[in-house]
Amino acid sequence: MPQQMLVDTVRVAIHAPEGVVRAGLVSYLRHDRELTEVPVSDVRDGDVVVVATDVADASALESLRGLGGGADVLFVLVVAGRQWRADVSSAVDLGVRAVLWHDSFAPADFTRTLLTVAQGGGSFPASLQGTLMEQVQVTQREVLVPRGLAAFGISSREMDVLRLVAEGEELSQIATRLCYSERTIKYVLYGVMKRLQLRNRAHAVSYAIRSGLI
Repeated sequence: MPQQMLVDTVRVAIHAPEGVVRAGLVSYLRHDRELTEVPVSDVRDGDVVVVATDVADASALESLRGLGGGADVLFVLVVAGRQWRADVSSAVDLGVRAVLWHDSFAPADFTRTLLTVAQGGGSFPASLQGTLMEQVQVTQREVLVPRGLAAFGISSREMDVLRLVAEGEELSQIATRLCYSERTIKYVLYGVMKRLQLRNRAHAVSYAIRSGLI
């Protein structure tokens, strides 16, 4: 009798060049009934893709781009030997949401990480977290601040306008509070919505809240 799959099962594709490594990772999936394997040929049908590599370098990151086929894919990198030689922020841009050192995790750690990534979270070793934070600080200090921007390319004035819109203020009231003309406030809102491809004010406010901007 075939095994019945759970409705809310997280589909995991595992890409590992070495058969022994792949077999070990696949066996870990059996420790949690919320996880099921899909063939790596159907990688874009997976909720999370696990990629095992000896060294995380620029070449390994480029292989992720090819593996995803241009689709938005969430990756968990399993790195053997803790050899990380890639730009962490570039890895994040490519969809990497978690990294595990091959010699230091148990089956429970593996399955927990997969579920965390599938639910929109992430998990990086402490050393990589520090590197990523340093890169974020450099970007903030050398790129965004000189241009009067904050995270996500939103200026402080734009954030003020979005915050007041979220509080239910009319444009005329916002203009008075921020000492701008109502026309300027309209231009600010229009600029944000056009740049971020937001449909209307409600969508703009929703985006700002979900992104943690306000």
